[in-house]
Amino acid sequence: MDIEMPDVGIVLLQIQSGFYLGLATLNWMTKRALIGGVYNRPLAMGNLFHFGIGAIALVKSSIKTPDHYEIIIPLTLLYSTFTAMFLFVIISNPAKTYNV
Repeated sequence: MDIEMPDVGIVLLQIQSGFYLGLATLNWMTKRALIGGVYNRPLAMGNLFHFGIGAIALVKSSIKTPDHYEIIIPLTLLYSTFTAMFLFVIISNPAKTYNV
């Protein structure tokens, strides 16, 4: 299968890849930090927005084009799970959990 992509599409894909690499590096470097409440709130919000918007886009995609369910449904479940987890992290208070 030979798919041609315009040069602008390649550049946009490279920019998106840089974003994902930056987000992954940010998450990796703060992996031992306390997250929740006011601690590392920007990190939690960034992840919530990423996974929330991704989950919404995947749900819309599965409704519009019912093809490729074997790929879309597991990704939608994964993104929805991470959305719920980061929403819980933002709402909860880590001081109550860890007795800090």
